[in-house]
Amino acid sequence: MSENLKKEVQEAPLLWPLTPIPTFEEVYDPKICTEASREISTIFEGWLHPKHEMAKPEALGKIRVLECGHGGLQANTMQGGGYLGELGANVIMVEPPGGSPIRKLVAFGRKRYMFKDNVNGDLCGGTFLHECRNKQSITLDLTNEAGREILKKLVIHADVLIENYAPGQFDAWGIGYRQLSKINPRLIYVWNGQKGQWGTLKDKPGEIYPSSPCASGWCHATGLPKAFGGTPIRSGERSDDILCGNLTAHGTIAALIYRDKVSGKGQFIEVTSSEAHARIHDYAWGWYGMDGSSKPRYGNWDLAINIYSVNPCKDGYMMVGGGHDRLWYRIWKTVGKDRPELEDMILDEPTLRVVIDRVGHDQQVKTLVCLTDWMKDWTREECRAKLLEEEVAAGGVSFLDEVAEEPHYKYRGMVRAIETAHYGKVLFCGSVFYGHRTPGRVKDLGRPVGYDNSDVYRKLLGFDTAKLNELYEKGLI
Repeated sequence: MSENLKKEVQEAPLLWPLTPIPTFEEVYDPKICTEASREISTIFEGWLHPKHEMAKPEALGKIRVLECGHGGLQANTMQGGGYLGELGANVIMVEPPGGSPIRKLVAFGRKRYMFKDNVNGDLCGGTFLHECRNKQSITLDLTNEAGREILKKLVIHADVLIENYAPGQFDAWGIGYRQLSKINPRLIYVWNGQKGQWGTLKDKPGEIYPSSPCASGWCHATGLPKAFGGTPIRSGERSDDILCGNLTAHGTIAALIYRDKVSGKGQFIEVTSSEAHARIHDYAWGWYGMDGSSKPRYGNWDLAINIYSVNPCKDGYMMVGGGHDRLWYRIWKTVGKDRPELEDMILDEPTLRVVIDRVGHDQQVKTLVCLTDWMKDWTREECRAKLLEEEVAAGGVSFLDEVAEEPHYKYRGMVRAIETAHYGKVLFCGSVFYGHRTPGRVKDLGRPVGYDNSDVYRKLLGFDTAKLNELYEKGLI
């Protein structure tokens, strides 16, 4: 690595946490927590707190997964393998010699936002580190027939294989489900893609991400209405990969249960990003089928609920939910404590008294104006405290740094730091799988390219040093 590049890479220590993680006594202070609440919370915490996770069994501890992601679009396979890895599966990530291009994915292309391996100086982006948690990293050239023969040997030892190559590519190479299921009949074979391997819009150049969220109607329904000067926008996060990965994990676990409890055999599974998006359109499908209407963009408002919106306040934005009459009247009771004239204006309006009547556009405008007129004098936290006092669902729109320092998430271990062998201490998001007996966990973040070649190839295939050196020389690993 050049000296200039070394200077560009951040050498700063981890700044988190800026404030201490709360203690048990602070969280359950008798002054703010009733004895009954303290008792039940203590029971749940004893069952679920991540500080106990490493001593417990892993739900998928006997499952081995081969994750064969391809190119810059492999984030969906990374997500699926990541969820399975958090639940204990031995996930072996198969990268091409030289590593996945996602290793270099970094905000604005700035090298200073990359993490430096303190052993060999290589740089790695945060996306790879975060999504390749708990995975072993091996390299293997699947474009080479000799490399594919090695994969066939690995498959004998696998329960699951996940890949996202072009439709039919693995089959053409002789390593598709039809061929591998003969080698290992118990294999669960999962293909990830954008629109599928069959059908009129099957995956092909131009029909992959980022077109899939657009093709599913997702982007059309996201953003402000045209009348407000808005246009369709994509999600701020790569929801395609997250949704597809989540459903991949669900489908894989269901297939494993069916194999082990019913059939004794594996199966082929296909999970696509566009259909993952289509699945969450909820009532829009029934609405269209009824009279041909398409659910329009409506910004921060909701077509079926008033109030259910993000409103500006003194120091940012505030989300308030009033989906039924009880919440509706409690919202305006809260407002009326400071601004009785606004409460009277709303409660005296006949068209706002019944749920079904107050979802019209004019009613949405009036309630937004009145609620914002109250909120503009108060901060997010002040608004939240006032609304929660009346048991109204409400919360401020937080920046990521605020989430990282939120005492609740720090105490629960959702936001925490891990000491990695190669990249020092790294802040990350913990596992979402809280469990009494078999919780999810994060044991490590992404590893250097081919870090586990020796371990995996020796353990599973019996390769010795001479064989490994031969494979390196040939560029197969």
